[in-house]
Amino acid sequence: MTKGNINVSVENIFPLIKKFLYSDHEIFLRELISNATDATLKLKHLTNVGDAKIEYGNPQIEVKIDKDGKKLHITDQGLGMTADEVEKYINQVAFSGAEEFLDKYKDSAKDSGIIGHFGLGFYSAFMVAEKVEIITKSYKDEPAAHWTCDGSPEFTLEPSKKTDRGTEIILHIAEDSTEFLEESKISELLLKYNKFMPIPIKFGTKEINDPEHEPKTTKDKDGKETTEPHKQITVDNIINNPNPAWTKQPAELKNEDYSGFYRELYPMQFEEPLFNIHLNVDYPFNLTGILYFPKMTNDLNIQKDKIQLYQNQVFVTDNVEGIVPEFLTMLRGVIDSPDIPLNVSRSYLQADGAVKKISSYITRKVADKLKSLFNNNREDFEAKWNDIKIVIEYGMLSEEKFFEKADAFALYPTVDGTYYTYEELVNKIKANQTDKDDKMVILYASNKDEQHSYIEAAKAKGYEVLLLDSPIVSHLMQKLETTKEKISFARVDADHIDKIIQKDETKISKLDEDQTKVLDELLKEVISSEKFIVQLEPMDSDAAPFMITQPEFMRRMKEMQATGGGGGMNMFGSMPEMYNLVVNTNSELVSEILGTKTKKKQERLINQSLDLARLSQGLLKGEELTNFIKRSYDMIK
Repeated sequence: MTKGNINVSVENIFPLIKKFLYSDHEIFLRELISNATDATLKLKHLTNVGDAKIEYGNPQIEVKIDKDGKKLHITDQGLGMTADEVEKYINQVAFSGAEEFLDKYKDSAKDSGIIGHFGLGFYSAFMVAEKVEIITKSYKDEPAAHWTCDGSPEFTLEPSKKTDRGTEIILHIAEDSTEFLEESKISELLLKYNKFMPIPIKFGTKEINDPEHEPKTTKDKDGKETTEPHKQITVDNIINNPNPAWTKQPAELKNEDYSGFYRELYPMQFEEPLFNIHLNVDYPFNLTGILYFPKMTNDLNIQKDKIQLYQNQVFVTDNVEGIVPEFLTMLRGVIDSPDIPLNVSRSYLQADGAVKKISSYITRKVADKLKSLFNNNREDFEAKWNDIKIVIEYGMLSEEKFFEKADAFALYPTVDGTYYTYEELVNKIKANQTDKDDKMVILYASNKDEQHSYIEAAKAKGYEVLLLDSPIVSHLMQKLETTKEKISFARVDADHIDKIIQKDETKISKLDEDQTKVLDELLKEVISSEKFIVQLEPMDSDAAPFMITQPEFMRRMKEMQATGGGGGMNMFGSMPEMYNLVVNTNSELVSEILGTKTKKKQERLINQSLDLARLSQGLLKGEELTNFIKRSYDMIK
């Protein structure tokens, strides 16, 4: 038997390991199973190239709880270690960076997960164990070895009677970590971190119907049928799927395979995804994965963190910020890359060039897939537009490369349900919706019902009105206005339609200068200047007498502030709602107001007309609405 001290001059590194990784101490199981997987895959490689003259077989990893003995066993059938290798890899190499580790991090133990930089992954076992044993037998023809350490720098190393190849790690669970002796807890961790590991992982056994036994059906004398129960057999409980869909080539998979894998990832998700994107690249980095577009809503607080990041089929994190562009964090699925730099807890990503390249590759791949979906089946793409537009609009705002590619598939729907690409929209409206300053005005509504009268007024002029109702559309319009040439967006209720798209012809007012002045004063006496800016405009005689509009700039700034942005101009958010009241000087009702002899009747006509205009904009509420209804009934009487 050999006794010795682990190659480290610090008195006791293990309490430090526990302290540093405490926030993430459950990852010990993932680290140990990852080591067992590596040992098994290395053996597979050695047998394939002929360096190991043994039968590889069908090795598996077993996790076993001994609740009475307060022990947790992790056993593999991998290449194992000789006593010399235990001395080298466990006692020396693992601690070669220990001094640097302590010097660098002892004063700032905020960031867990640095141990992996120094080859200390195995020692994460001491976060939950007061004593750890390794019993290991190499694939080489050498005696087995038994290493024991109780969490101090002292260890013992002696021969073992183990005869089968591989390594068994025995954790003597500490008093403060007895939750890791519970079957439910270990099962939860195995499913979280190891669900798709490439080597089968056994955790106990389970009863299944015997596939060899077909239950017999018999009839009694009355002809009543009885079927005997299924015969149950006990089999290993393999908790993982070693060959998940993303490890296969797209050509091997059908639509049902992608749907099945989605249900495997999200067993509690009952809605089918709209479509998927299979990622598969081996240069200039390795990356595989499958991303799914679920049905989206207009809610920007949609649950993110649904994409799972793996490294060689080992779960790392479901916080993929920095690897996946932010606009795609609303998607679901899996990304697996051995090239993403990770630290020990594998949950903090280092910012480096490789990650940025991966992020732009994913952006490009998603844009290309959207373009091909649009080109291959436009009708289907249009049908799904409302469910995916929030992701695409967010991408156009946040990723320049995506914005450039989006012209090929981003859609602009009209209130009548026609969908245009940007180029199609320009071709459709340019001739009719270009104003006297040679600027093309793109009209839109955010709510078909609330803005119905304004939409109808625009359509009467032969104008197209888009329906743009996502919460970030104000930001997107701002982006398009600054990127595209000579365009502006205007909501149909931003002003009277002739003012929104001003042509060369000017309307002549029925009222002379004196009448206009009298009308202006009369209106200002009755109408609150705190809420409305009165504008007298000559319009078509059959246009509405009173019309309430809200200036595009002010309203858009307030909307942008509500969803973040707006150039930091908080003044817009705190300003009270102001509206323009456009009064049509060519309307018969306006002439009647002006010609009415009694002040009282004039006031009643002005208030009634104003309330009708407010009603059409949904601005009449509460007591004012009640009074308006009562007043209207009185007028009918």
